[in-house]
Amino acid sequence: MQTPNVAASAKPKKKKLYADLTFQVLVAIVLGIIVGHLWPDIGTEMKPLGDIFIKLVKMVVGPVIFLTVVTGISSVGDMKKVGRVGVKALIYFEVVTTFALGIGLVLVNIMGPGRGMNVVAGAINNAEVAKYAGAAKTQSTVDVLMHIVPDNVIGAFGSGDLLQILFFSVLFGAALSLMGERGKPVEDLLERISHTFFSVINIVMYYAPVGAFGAIAFTIGKFGIGSLTSLGELLLGVLLTMMLFIFLVLGSIARFYGFSIFRFLAYFKDELMIILGTSSSETVLPRMMEKLQRLGCAKPVVGLVIPTGYSFNLDGTSIYLSMAAIFIAQAYNVHLSIWQQLSILALLMVTSKGAAAVTGGGFITLAATMSATGVLPIEGLALLLGVDRFMSTGRALTNMVGNGVATMVIAKMEHEFDETKALQEYQNYFDQPALATM
Repeated sequence: MQTPNVAASAKPKKKKLYADLTFQVLVAIVLGIIVGHLWPDIGTEMKPLGDIFIKLVKMVVGPVIFLTVVTGISSVGDMKKVGRVGVKALIYFEVVTTFALGIGLVLVNIMGPGRGMNVVAGAINNAEVAKYAGAAKTQSTVDVLMHIVPDNVIGAFGSGDLLQILFFSVLFGAALSLMGERGKPVEDLLERISHTFFSVINIVMYYAPVGAFGAIAFTIGKFGIGSLTSLGELLLGVLLTMMLFIFLVLGSIARFYGFSIFRFLAYFKDELMIILGTSSSETVLPRMMEKLQRLGCAKPVVGLVIPTGYSFNLDGTSIYLSMAAIFIAQAYNVHLSIWQQLSILALLMVTSKGAAAVTGGGFITLAATMSATGVLPIEGLALLLGVDRFMSTGRALTNMVGNGVATMVIAKMEHEFDETKALQEYQNYFDQPALATM
């Protein structure tokens, strides 16, 4: 079964700078910052431009996941192998996200960004915090598990719920695989349809610079650059921790499995720029799935690991949650013993798995965690409102890189990674001989 041959995934040689997607998005982000800062009223009016781009991508996310998972599973024909990939992915997710939570917990204690703020309990009454708190109260582990099974298939695609779509896709792919030769015509039809959807994605990407401009102009226009300085220590601490996690932790994992995190990031620079502008990792999900296949990862691995990772492997969200919870405790002078902090970490190991991979999901999860502790004032979330949008960009970038690395690792563990194909793709993309270490 051939991987969709999408032109955008392999960069043409001698491409003009102005035609490069990364350059276009970067220019759009700079222009958005300028407009949002100089003319904040106009900047806030640009929000629909970013929303339209996100809606365009979400429009095809569900079908792309369905088609990739179904055709991947049916082409394998071995459900034991599919199950083995799923189990290994979940174990990997749990280990790495727990490590991310622990790193956040250690560094926030060392840096102490909330110390000295001396916020008095009851001093903050924010309506937006009440909204997040209300949403958080509806979340529980049982609810999350029950929610995986959709009430109906059409509803799952309509709401864009990734786990529900994945659940149905696995069942459909398994059924198609069990049909054997009788299912081949359906598999071939779905394969052709998947090519069409990836072509749709290429068309949508032409709008990416406009979407990035609208999203960043709105963010700067509404919250202002000044909001970055009020909680700058926390913001810089979170972003620094995420960078350390990517280059040290994920970099070490990548090196152990024979590929370079730097070359990996360079290959996905277009996607990183899009996330930088939109603050949502979901906007690049279809392109990631297609490019990982071109990079040598088998389609069944990509189809299972990426969608599952968007709910269970949120490394950036995990770092943010542990640091934000302790930051609020520091700001309110709530002393937490080592055992209390470890209990919060254990709680986050559960609640972080229910965080959505879109803007705002981490905030709701944090509200749920704080409510469950009984010692952290939930009103403290108001302290984070001004910079949450900026930190959500860091969360989305780290989540995206974490899921990409996870896919490469699981593919290599399962011997479902084509080294020759990967080296050739790197050589074509970078227009230079690929490094032996990738």
